[in-house]
Amino acid sequence: MFKTLKLISPIILTLFLLLGCETKKETKPENEVLKEKPKATIVDVEKGIHDYITHKTESEGGYFTIEDDTLNLKLRLVRVHTEYLSVLKKGKYFACVDLADTSGDVFDVDFFLEGTPEKMEVTSTTVHKLNGKPYYTWKQDKKDKSWSKVPTKGASNELLGVIEGKDQFEFKYSALLPKIEGSAKLWIPIAQTDRFQSVNIIKVTAPVEMKTLKELKFGNTIGYFELNTENSNDKIEVLYDIERIEKGPYLDKEPKQTNLLGSPLLPTGGRFQEIVTEVLSGKESDNNLVKARALYDYVIETVKYAKQGKYGTGDANFACDSKSGNCTEFHSLFISLAKTAKIPARFAIGAAIPSSRNEGGVDGYHCWAEFYAEGKWWPIDISEANKYTALATYYFGHHPANRIELSRGRDLEVNPSPLSGKIPFFAYPILEVNGTEYPVKTKFTYLRKLGV
Repeated sequence: MFKTLKLISPIILTLFLLLGCETKKETKPENEVLKEKPKATIVDVEKGIHDYITHKTESEGGYFTIEDDTLNLKLRLVRVHTEYLSVLKKGKYFACVDLADTSGDVFDVDFFLEGTPEKMEVTSTTVHKLNGKPYYTWKQDKKDKSWSKVPTKGASNELLGVIEGKDQFEFKYSALLPKIEGSAKLWIPIAQTDRFQSVNIIKVTAPVEMKTLKELKFGNTIGYFELNTENSNDKIEVLYDIERIEKGPYLDKEPKQTNLLGSPLLPTGGRFQEIVTEVLSGKESDNNLVKARALYDYVIETVKYAKQGKYGTGDANFACDSKSGNCTEFHSLFISLAKTAKIPARFAIGAAIPSSRNEGGVDGYHCWAEFYAEGKWWPIDISEANKYTALATYYFGHHPANRIELSRGRDLEVNPSPLSGKIPFFAYPILEVNGTEYPVKTKFTYLRKLGV
């Protein structure tokens, strides 16, 4: 239990105050009314909690600490939930804040404050959620209408597509070739083992030998096939055995200069600088976590998930203009904004494996991003956070176990290269027949290993 007072949800307190007894207000003389100090506003509460956290962080060696019988947390500010700030009554206030610990877990912490608009003191603190999952909820007694805290046991995000911990499955990548008239070349991404996924290729089924190429810029593995007319309507399949663990913030190589540079589809500066300046106004200049979360929220609130227009190209300018797109637009816009704000960022693509069933098809590719802050790379998934707002905190710093990464990076370079040049991003096959690119029907299927 915390040494400070127990908290009550802001919603509950509001109800309590509305329903509670009030003493009859006495009319004050006009001269006394004029002497009364102005009432606190939401802006005052935001400043009050921000000042408290900043001061405590500075006095405790750069971290905001929370200690009790079960927790010993060293935290850094991520954001203040302005939508939950409350002036409960004269001299009493509520604030809800996200803080991240050194491992990358994000804690939703509730604060009660008392004082004047100019000076507020925190009177109680409670950790409410971990990575978006609540430790407790509230229940009202039907008889006396009182409220009590009820622990949330076994809370799971699985219904919203998230498998935490570990997942294991077979994954089949299938490409059906069209009619080929002449010589042809085909490139497909090949998944690789890393610290978050163990990849075993069970079998490659193809009419010709697959050559393995090493992508020059990001180290991706690429399957390469030289085909001809006889291979018309043939099928190429790669069957994997995948074991993957949930991904959180992690130590890796320091960001490269390319993680800050723009490109034709991921431009920086200009219109993106205008957005960054507006979104980050008043944010801590030295805290990339705060800045990244503000940009993350901006994309969630601004872009609509809609497959319309020239979507799926990963063009940040299109996302900025249309305010719509699929996962490529969401993450392209974020990366352009992050790089403009001098926050290193990078891109990856693969497939999200459904959590609600253990076998079947996968609805196309899925992509995501990472940014660098606090000495770690932080995984994010903004399009999923946009679909499931309850998981917005989870997807700021986490990727679930039920997915496979096929390639990483933008503008991939390989030799031999497609005549079109650099590959903007790589999930689906690239087929060139006599130098002209043709579409390839692609299908992803999976079979989950039960008992994992």
